[in-house]
Amino acid sequence: MRNDVARWARLTAGTLAAVGMLAGPVAAQGKKGGDSPAGGPTWSTQHATSDSTVAGITLDARQIELIKKVNAYFNGIENLKGTFLQTTSDNKRQKGKIYMKRPGRIRFEYAPPSRQLIISDGKQISIQDLDIKTDDRVMVDQTPFRVLLKSDVDLLRDARILEVQEADDLAIVTLQDKSKDASGKVRLFLAMTPETELKEWVTTDAQGLDTRLEVSAIDKTQPVDAALFKIVSPTLTPNQ
Repeated sequence: MRNDVARWARLTAGTLAAVGMLAGPVAAQGKKGGDSPAGGPTWSTQHATSDSTVAGITLDARQIELIKKVNAYFNGIENLKGTFLQTTSDNKRQKGKIYMKRPGRIRFEYAPPSRQLIISDGKQISIQDLDIKTDDRVMVDQTPFRVLLKSDVDLLRDARILEVQEADDLAIVTLQDKSKDASGKVRLFLAMTPETELKEWVTTDAQGLDTRLEVSAIDKTQPVDAALFKIVSPTLTPNQ
């Protein structure tokens, strides 16, 4: 039982870190066999200390203009689907599919043999492991990625900008949510020509560990089915 609980905690923490969803207590909704990890180690706000909050930099006119372009890019997304390659701090790699429907909704489907699934319905995020039937929840507003999923993305208003770089056709922006409920940092890499396009992001958790997620084959032209963002707990479905 203790090994299962520890595995649950590691999976939850690693999965949250992978997509930039780092802060806030995770509420366990259940586990295969009826056991619950309550009382065991969990990914909680004890990891998000005041040390994770840093002051933003002073931006010049060119950097402000670049941030406005990044705002416009995310505000222009209604539907998005593509593929991703995730690389964790210990160099483990996983592939999968990503879907987004703004505002607020995002879905990560990990490719086999993983049976992990992350779904945001706009209010809360469900982190599921279909093998051991866990369904762990965190509110969207407790994640640093919420500033990119809002209906009106404005990084100058809602984020601490920690870095702005532009080289050739690549822009790099590192940000931290201003909200006290969210911790961690997100470093965005965007191609700027021939048009702005998100290429990857790197999240840094409160312990300083980085996780990279590269996106490709992005399609913003086709509608994404809203049903993909409906959270259905695996604890309520029959064994598969």
